[in-house]
Amino acid sequence: MNKVTTRFSLLLLLFFPWYLYAQKQGRYTAIHSGLPWYDESGNTVSAHGANIIKDNARFYLFGERHSDTSNAFVGFNCYSSSDLHSWKFERIALPRQATGKLGPNRVGERPKVMKCPKTGEYVMYMHADTLGYTNPFVGYATAKKITGPYEFRGPLLFNGKPISKWDMGTFQDSDGAGYVLLHGGDIYKLSEDYKSITEQVNKATEKGFESPAMFRKDSVYYFLGSDLTGWERNDNYYLTATSLKGPWTKRGFFAPQGTLTWNSQTSFVLPIAGSKDTTFMFMGDRWSFPRQASAATYVWQPLSVSGTSIALPQFQEAWQINTSTGIASPSTVEGKTIRNTDQQYLSYFGNWQQDTLAMRSTDEKGASFSLKFKGTQIGLYGLARPDGGYASVVLINSKGKTLISSVIEMYRKYPEKSLLFLSPSLPKDNYTITVTVLGERWYWVEKSGRRTGSRGSFISVDKLVVQE
Repeated sequence: MNKVTTRFSLLLLLFFPWYLYAQKQGRYTAIHSGLPWYDESGNTVSAHGANIIKDNARFYLFGERHSDTSNAFVGFNCYSSSDLHSWKFERIALPRQATGKLGPNRVGERPKVMKCPKTGEYVMYMHADTLGYTNPFVGYATAKKITGPYEFRGPLLFNGKPISKWDMGTFQDSDGAGYVLLHGGDIYKLSEDYKSITEQVNKATEKGFESPAMFRKDSVYYFLGSDLTGWERNDNYYLTATSLKGPWTKRGFFAPQGTLTWNSQTSFVLPIAGSKDTTFMFMGDRWSFPRQASAATYVWQPLSVSGTSIALPQFQEAWQINTSTGIASPSTVEGKTIRNTDQQYLSYFGNWQQDTLAMRSTDEKGASFSLKFKGTQIGLYGLARPDGGYASVVLINSKGKTLISSVIEMYRKYPEKSLLFLSPSLPKDNYTITVTVLGERWYWVEKSGRRTGSRGSFISVDKLVVQE
């Protein structure tokens, strides 16, 4: 072996653990709803009010970039993925502007990107506003590359005037025509270059009907939206028509009544067309005010579509999508199960109580539990409930390096016993996970001044699952 080969081998051995970690970080084998996702750098995926566009066999996710201190606009993020399971951070596609309508102390929400068939440009649409939501309009930005950077162009005009509404979405029909959707059910057709409005196709008919989203299957259009409950979740509903001009028929809820659309709000529906089938993926947000950056999560579920009926009949904790065939299939989180009573493995600090639901719970600020384990992945199950709060999750490796420092939310108006945290796949090592009660709760304040949200700050643990 020559000196060059020997030197290379030594360097490979020295850096191989780091290389392996860098390659595996942020990898998942399924879509998991209602828990934080981590990108290839171990950072929480922040892309709410989102949409996904497929370009050159890769999926690009655009969504709101948030902070935990204010609802002010801090940019729109772009991520990419080949499988819809694992996401790579590309860039801040549209950053906060130095001044103006998307500058400091402004609101920017619900970014939606479409590629204009005529020009080949990528056009991003968004709701822009004041912090008090007193001057809403639909704005747009353009880019030559899908990842950006996007250049903000100002308001989208119809008859020379901005469209002064807030929650918005987009829809691209099979003929390439683009449309902007507004709360209440307004539908506007875009010009051929996607930079202005040519006509109002449908006038608002629904009271409220926020977070509009639309998809088409065969000759039927499906129009989804939510009621007006601020950051709180509600039972979203949908309408159908065979023409965008209507008439539209209200069909009711598409998730079981009372589940509050599985504790989420509609953002977008992505058709995933393959060689054997097309899966329509519902994309919803679980807002988490005031921790919109660290604890808000996503509910992505395969829709059942038949005739004029769509449904999310049950909550799929984990599922996979074959992007080549378009076929969705259920998945599970497997591994060694450690119950909350397993004090051989779990170490508790503070006042934890065993409740009637076999959960170990507490609302004591600073109370915690930890687990030392050897493996490649760790998942936490608990009960998210109407009096649930926030907890911090810290995962460190055998060298004492913090790989994940995150916040999870255990508030649900509709109670849910489910997976609340799942690490990405990691190199096999000895790890320690610690979960600590923050003593904080989810809330929001209505315009009237009434405060709603969680009734407490409880954290509950059911079990942990370790992939060895």
